[in-house]
Amino acid sequence: MSTVAPSPPLSRLLDLSAELVQAVRSGRSATDWMARCPADARAGVQALGFDVLRRLGAATEARALMAPKPPPPAVDALLCTALALLWPVPAPPYPDHTLVDQAVHAARQRTPAAVAFVNAVLRRFVRERAALVAAVEHTPVGAWNHPAWWIERLRHDWPAQWQALLRAANQRPPMTLRVNARRSTGAAYVQRLAAAGRTATLLDDPALAGLAVLLDEPCPVQQLPGFAEGEVSVQDAAAQRAAGLLLGDGEQALAAGARVLDACAAPGGKTAQLLERADLDLLALDSDPQRVPRIHDTLHRLHLQAEVRAADARQTATWWDGRPFDAILLDAPCSASGIVRRHPDIRWLRRADDLSALTRIQSELLQALWPLLKPGGRLVYATCSIFRAEGQQRIDAFLQRLPVGSARLDPSSPGHLLPLPDNPGAGALAAPRMPQDGFFYALIHKT
Repeated sequence: MSTVAPSPPLSRLLDLSAELVQAVRSGRSATDWMARCPADARAGVQALGFDVLRRLGAATEARALMAPKPPPPAVDALLCTALALLWPVPAPPYPDHTLVDQAVHAARQRTPAAVAFVNAVLRRFVRERAALVAAVEHTPVGAWNHPAWWIERLRHDWPAQWQALLRAANQRPPMTLRVNARRSTGAAYVQRLAAAGRTATLLDDPALAGLAVLLDEPCPVQQLPGFAEGEVSVQDAAAQRAAGLLLGDGEQALAAGARVLDACAAPGGKTAQLLERADLDLLALDSDPQRVPRIHDTLHRLHLQAEVRAADARQTATWWDGRPFDAILLDAPCSASGIVRRHPDIRWLRRADDLSALTRIQSELLQALWPLLKPGGRLVYATCSIFRAEGQQRIDAFLQRLPVGSARLDPSSPGHLLPLPDNPGAGALAAPRMPQDGFFYALIHKT
């Protein structure tokens, strides 16, 4: 007889969520930290901890009002975790007395010398919450829960949409699936989900090839019919546009056996999507040897094959065999500002000067890979960013450096896709009216 494991006590979830906050503040990604979180607490910590990261700016500002001298990092992380969960918008997930009591209990285990301090600060916040929240919301960081430099960049890049973008970034993301085209269709998989008691919608944007399915309610991947067998993957709708752009259709479709490079491939989602939809001679590269096994794992689950190598795509002499490519997908390293609702730690990990380093890498990748493309070949440049410096500005600068007439920007290039119902980006195609991440896409033909 099987039994359901009991949920960890709230005090333990708060303690682990505070560890997550402290790790992010020290520069460690939430994804890396969550991989080492105890399995029995992982779901609870992700639910609470990610909500804390979405309100960490306001919580930090409130703590500063009540305790201007920052306490030790472990104490501050626990305090800000509890304050974020006591925030009135949306409603706190637990009654005030329960959350305060459990936070104090966590302090006894985590920072015994600070128990009285933690108790006093949290009880004061509950007593004076309305006034403290009002004061915090008059500060940019407290109002928008993003670093000040990030807010200013969005104001500059998207003067009419910056507030909507910041609000969207603080929402929980949808769960969108990509059906394996070699195994089924999106419509058939929606029916299969219904038979399993899950409701979903087939996304009808033609760019998604009838393979994108939006779940009404997110769930663990282990509960998806056929996931372990490779019938379906989790991939946002915006990311699913990559394959169609690169592969083309009709007379413009890549021929079977075309030689294709996925230049920054880990964890392998776009590599797999290309192979699900076409028979290709595909090379997948990634510069981080520790991430390369994730590409192998992705392809193994989906029963797909590609050549996979660890290499810096910019250093072509170390990996290129001299055979030109018919098509190149360059999903370049970027700020990931377009997927911050999915990874709320990103806003706190990035620094303003990171952009100069990232845009330099993006330009170097474009410059290094372009000569590897056949005449008549195509390159898709993509970033999961909503910053113009990593999108249209990067492509404009690249095209200006090329000889006149040697490249053509395809008019079907989506350009900037913002995570909003209406896309005001520069691209020729409107963003689908559906929940999606922020992305930039440019399709360039070599003439």
